[in-house]
Amino acid sequence: MSSSTDQRHERILGEVYEKGRAAVKDLAVSLSVSEATVRRDLKKLAGNGRIELIYGGATLARPSDFSFHSKEMRHIQDKRLIGRLAARLISNNDQIFLDSGTTCFQIASHIKMKRNLTVMANSARLATELSAPGLNVVLLGGQYRPDRMDTVGPLTTRTLENLRGYVAFIGCDGLSMDFGLTASDIDSAHLHALVIANSRETVLVADHSKFAAPSLYRIVGFESLTRIVTDRRPDEEWMQFLGERGIEVVCPDSEEGS
Repeated sequence: MSSSTDQRHERILGEVYEKGRAAVKDLAVSLSVSEATVRRDLKKLAGNGRIELIYGGATLARPSDFSFHSKEMRHIQDKRLIGRLAARLISNNDQIFLDSGTTCFQIASHIKMKRNLTVMANSARLATELSAPGLNVVLLGGQYRPDRMDTVGPLTTRTLENLRGYVAFIGCDGLSMDFGLTASDIDSAHLHALVIANSRETVLVADHSKFAAPSLYRIVGFESLTRIVTDRRPDEEWMQFLGERGIEVVCPDSEEGS
């Protein structure tokens, strides 16, 4: 498959995962291709189980089968930008933890050339992506969640109890000034809270949409954070809130000014 076809498929998936469905006519306009080309792309993606065809377009496949893929395609360009920015904070000989979320996954491709870097992770997909000569990957065992391709539970936390001195890179499902960092499931919230408690420094990686509202389960408060890496500068209320707590914001604007 050519790179242009890959890019079209990526944009189609992003549209479907973002809005729940997409019309052939709209996709043809946004992609600057013919409707026949879009139909071929949709048929290919449907054949791979990524989407389901409907009259005039496509819709989401069964969500429970594609939760990681669904999250991965939301704000994908923003997450890639965050991945590049976050990777600049990582040096040779560091010890880091990367969570199993889709934003942390975007860091992986930018750190493969590091030397003597130790990466702790609870994601099978991330561990595979980090296969490189200079990296030492510590994969945490535990209960495997196929839809998320990660591990959680008592065995995972027991391993974490024996780890210290690393920098934690953590994502979240939502943020609240009153409630802190949040996750949409209790297992991830509990695991990330322990990861943060045992780290020497915590960096939050979160795209702009996460500043809009919290999820159900609290992970930690903002007192645990050193930096936030995001794709655009938060509004002034957030900037004041974070500044008062000594939390550095790393975003494209801050990079240009440095």
